[in-house]
Amino acid sequence: MLRLFGTDGVRGEANTELSPELAYRLGRAATLYFGSHEEARPRILIGRDTRISGEMFEAALTAGICSAGGVAILAGIVPTPAIAYLARKHRTQAGIVISASHNPFGDNGIKFFGGDGYKLPDAVEDELEALVRRIEAGDDAARPTGRHVGTVERRHDLVNQYVDYVVGTCPQRLDGMKIVLDCANGAAYEAMPKVLRALGAELKVIHALPNGVNINDNCGSTHLDSLRRTVLETGADIGIAHDGDADRCLCLDETGALIDGDHILVACAGEMLRAGRLPHKTVVSTVMANIGFHKAIEALGGHVEVTQVGDRYVLEAMRRSGYTIGGEQSGHIIFADYGTTGDGLVTALQVLAALKRSGEKASELNALMTTYPQLLVNVRVKTKEGWSENTAIRAAIRAGEERLGADGRVLVRPSGTEPLIRVMAEGTDQKQLEEICGAIADVVLREQGEA
Repeated sequence: MLRLFGTDGVRGEANTELSPELAYRLGRAATLYFGSHEEARPRILIGRDTRISGEMFEAALTAGICSAGGVAILAGIVPTPAIAYLARKHRTQAGIVISASHNPFGDNGIKFFGGDGYKLPDAVEDELEALVRRIEAGDDAARPTGRHVGTVERRHDLVNQYVDYVVGTCPQRLDGMKIVLDCANGAAYEAMPKVLRALGAELKVIHALPNGVNINDNCGSTHLDSLRRTVLETGADIGIAHDGDADRCLCLDETGALIDGDHILVACAGEMLRAGRLPHKTVVSTVMANIGFHKAIEALGGHVEVTQVGDRYVLEAMRRSGYTIGGEQSGHIIFADYGTTGDGLVTALQVLAALKRSGEKASELNALMTTYPQLLVNVRVKTKEGWSENTAIRAAIRAGEERLGADGRVLVRPSGTEPLIRVMAEGTDQKQLEEICGAIADVVLREQGEA
């Protein structure tokens, strides 16, 4: 049986792979698990993004929590990192986010935070999954009745508490800054405009009219064309793009050039290095970081600790060694001084504050790092199992590595959230990268089957 939890919670197509029945069982299981450590009723905070299926899953999770005697606290539509922050602030036993992040609106997901604001370790997810299986099999006698049945609290004030917290992480006023903000028709559509206006920014907001089916639809951090067009048309100083649940942030400089997670880390860690505020002079990133990122950090006198892909692995390395900044090229950035998880709103403010303090243009900040050509090809497959032991795939990867030599690298890995195998090559010649990625992708498709 496949593990229920993926790299970022339980995710799938809403109402098929991820059903309301499963959401109900997850709500029950979480209440039973976290309630076993408490004498009082377990209090579980729930937030969601703007997907049409979000209210359905909110209702199912709430029913599961109440059926086990818990208190469901409904925050409504809030960014994922808001739940991490608010769970800690209000000392709830857990937090639940209903979101599929950057995925299309038809998908959804359920992910958990502990009461400390951190994502759950694998061992706890395994215990929750075991409880879900027991509930599914009917081996579950915990049925409180009467006054012991659970209750629901609807807290529309919580989003504003989160906004106040985010504003407080920015050490600079942003008066006079001309900013275009793309909310991806997602979870940041209410919070982030409030944050930037509170700090005095001159703001143009796009894609902030969610209707349940337009989240991430040709907008947000995975579709930057409309943001680029608006930045250039308005003469803005910078553009900011969030994904559907706003735990990531990408930027565009005033010329429309991308400031990705690698560039953000270089800009922010570089400032920390110069100020002597970077513990061990170390930044944490993943195997997907560009070669140019490593060269830029080295030139600044810093070091990079490399982890596998996934913000949870970045955070594990940070907590283990006391590092304060880490992240991914995709824009998941963790500032340990401010939070327990990647927060796209906090990340944007750290970039804006660095830009304001420097007095430079965003393009000058962007130029701190030279990006080497990098190509990523996503191959949709029937199965992600067994690819790494497949002789033909391994031979194709070796052939690509031999062509690149010491001037580049090949990285092939399965997606943690979608039926994809990702083929990435990095080097100095774009045409060569296209040939190498194409050759490997063809073999992967042939061997793993087309979905």
